Amino acid sequence: MPDRKHTHNSACNSRNKADMTTGRAIWTLVRYRPWQYLLNFGIWTLFYTMPIGAGLFTGIFFDALSGRQEAGLNVWTALGLLAASQLARAAVLYWGLLSWSDFWYTIQALLRRNMLGWLVQGPGARLLPGPPGEVVSTFREDVEAAIEYIDGWLDLTGEVVYALIAVVIMLSINPMVTVVAALPLVLVIMATNMLTSRLRRYRQLSRAATSRVTAFIGELFAGVQAVKVASAEEHVIAYLRELNERRRRAALKDDMLTQLLDSFNMNTTTLATGLILLLAAEGMRAGTFTVGDFALFVMYAGSVAAAPRWVGRQVARHRQIGVSVDRMQKLLEGAPDDTLVKHAPVYLHGDLPPVPYVPATGAHQLRELVAEGLTYRYPGSDRGITGVSLRLRRGSFTVITGRIGSGKTTLLKTLLGLLPAQAGTIRWNGELVEDPASFFVPPLSAYTPQVPHLFSETLRDNILMGLPQDTADMEGAIYLAVMDRDLAMMEHGLDTPVGPKGVRLSGGQIQRAAAARMFVRDTQLLVFDDLSSALDVETEQALWQRLFEWKESDLTCLVVSHRRPALRRADNIIVLSDGRIEAEGTLDELLLSSEEMRRLWLGDPAFGTDEAQPARPALEVES
Repeated sequence: MPDRKHTHNSACNSRNKADMTTGRAIWTLVRYRPWQYLLNFGIWTLFYTMPIGAGLFTGIFFDALSGRQEAGLNVWTALGLLAASQLARAAVLYWGLLSWSDFWYTIQALLRRNMLGWLVQGPGARLLPGPPGEVVSTFREDVEAAIEYIDGWLDLTGEVVYALIAVVIMLSINPMVTVVAALPLVLVIMATNMLTSRLRRYRQLSRAATSRVTAFIGELFAGVQAVKVASAEEHVIAYLRELNERRRRAALKDDMLTQLLDSFNMNTTTLATGLILLLAAEGMRAGTFTVGDFALFVMYAGSVAAAPRWVGRQVARHRQIGVSVDRMQKLLEGAPDDTLVKHAPVYLHGDLPPVPYVPATGAHQLRELVAEGLTYRYPGSDRGITGVSLRLRRGSFTVITGRIGSGKTTLLKTLLGLLPAQAGTIRWNGELVEDPASFFVPPLSAYTPQVPHLFSETLRDNILMGLPQDTADMEGAIYLAVMDRDLAMMEHGLDTPVGPKGVRLSGGQIQRAAAARMFVRDTQLLVFDDLSSALDVETEQALWQRLFEWKESDLTCLVVSHRRPALRRADNIIVLSDGRIEAEGTLDELLLSSEEMRRLWLGDPAFGTDEAQPARPALEVES
């Protein structure tokens, strides 16, 4: 039987470690703009403590009404001071909202920038830890929770400072107030500590249930056609209803526990307020309280007794914020410890910084690209590539081909750093490439994946992707991608919105828009992954013809394809099988020496190729 004491200590140590991690993250965020946060501390502390003056003026007002005012003060003086204090408080509130809003949105932007930056940069193997909808939920709700926790310290500090000042004033009138005001704080802390584990657990369940609903809705929108084709609308709606019911139950438990704790704090506050007023009334009966003193107690008592409620609320948030920090850190798997809260510029005011543009120069020229022994195996499987080597010379056109699942796309991604190579080296003009992911970018290299992604912007924006238009040959890129005829039929031309994922374009137009995006960058190495798979024969022939006319400028191409026009024009063909090079050479050579290549040329369905056609004699193959 396990040692319960040891288990308890381990759990406490784990919790304390998590708390320290959370505290360090929050403190680093605060230090992003320390002076602005200190300014907000001052503003909001002033805002919360200004009712101290209002209470004093109220006491003077009622003492003046009862004829016990001090010399030089009267009803109108007190009333004027009271009105002035309220107007001043309104001005401080306006100033505070402006200052805090700027800090609030800045910290939100910093957190989201850091998470997004880690997800979109680096190896393509950095997969999302969950469905996109769950990630969106983290970007929205957990970031909000972190900022609300930081905001809570401003409220708590102001309320506590107010309560301490009020207690000192009230203590000078009746010492018993101190004891009564302290009782709720003790009860609130005890209750919060008792519910700590449940607060954290219910928040985790609620966030997870919300993420599942968000994720499923995102997948549903992306797969509407599949649902309709399968006539599965009723089943999908039923499943969504079930997910929502789970979310409702989880959110209900989370909200109920939070509201229960808040209600306990409030009722404790109300009880303490009543006791304070009873003590004040007893003093009035004894003649030690004036009407003004009583009015002051009435104004102060509520806030003094409410301070423990603010303490309890912030303690509960501290228990819950650990869940949000954990969920954000989950998106940053493999990142350095400080990635989430790393200080970096955010741009909420003024002009956005220009997109970095590096024009091609002679220093970028490719003479030879050599990869040796590239290896990448997908975790938990035997799929991938092993010991693949290739050599690309300037101006060459190299085609990688093979049957489905042979590792063609994996080879491209490993070469470009989109998957982290587990072995092997890459050299550009003899120089070792240490970080392929950051190296193979324009103006050195451009890449079009097998399934291109377009954004819900105009065709122009999807092609330029931030590239300064005055540096881009848009007309030439459109021509090379065989988009000129399509563009002529679009009412708004390049300003045509393409819709989510390019839904307003055909599959072939999406591929060619992605190709234009690559061509417009004027790079040394073009990498295509099955570029023409969705094109009709005429368009495909035009694309390859235009590309080869352009390639006369010694452009280097690395292409994954099984299409005959590409194979015919290749200077070198690499045939992959089970993640290894099966054969390599020209088309003539491979049709004579490689059974795998002959099967591909004959249109074996395992290659995902065109319909079978009679093979030509090797000597008739175009070079």
